[in-house]
Amino acid sequence: MSAFFIRLYKDSDYEVARQLFVSGTAEHTSEAFRHAIRQPHVWPLLVALLVLPALDIVSFTTSICAVTLIVGFLWFAAWRMYRNYIRLCFHDDLLDIRKYYLEQDGCCFWVAESGGRVVGTVAAAPSPFPGGEKHLELKRLSVRESHRGRGIAKALCRTMIDFARRRRGCEAVVLTTSLAQKDARKMYEKMGFRLTHTFYRPKPFTKLLDFKILFYQLDIPELQ
Repeated sequence: MSAFFIRLYKDSDYEVARQLFVSGTAEHTSEAFRHAIRQPHVWPLLVALLVLPALDIVSFTTSICAVTLIVGFLWFAAWRMYRNYIRLCFHDDLLDIRKYYLEQDGCCFWVAESGGRVVGTVAAAPSPFPGGEKHLELKRLSVRESHRGRGIAKALCRTMIDFARRRRGCEAVVLTTSLAQKDARKMYEKMGFRLTHTFYRPKPFTKLLDFKILFYQLDIPELQ
């Protein structure tokens, strides 16, 4: 098991940091798709379509085509949702990481390095959510798949939390994640983050896929 250390972002990290974000985000497409298939407004319809040929209502070919179209659409919707999110971030904070995170007050960006390569990232920025004037948001947490299970994600989170604790007037660290990110959610909860509420982003297909966003908060005064 190779050691790792966490340091501030450098300009030479730009491409690998963005690529880690892409791979870490896109990998959740499959879980989001499986979650959508299990929804009560989806799977009964699929079962019914498969039963119809036995009742001589439609042909077997028609039934299979209909099921294939629905399943294919759900996969495409999940894929498109993540791809659009990646594209949005590439034109927002990840367009110029230094300018956004290292040249603005209350922001920072760190990377985890192991064996001479960047294997993880995390960032901090003032919370954009209502009522979050004294909160910092934990963002862009990603760890290379080959280096997971080594405590890198937790170390990156602690680095960001320590940054928040040093900020005068900061009362909490907040973050958003999705149902598909099961391992991340477990880690956040073990670290003391509490789920405060869920919501749907005003984007196409989010309710169809039941793509809820989960909002977590860790109050700074409660940190040990």
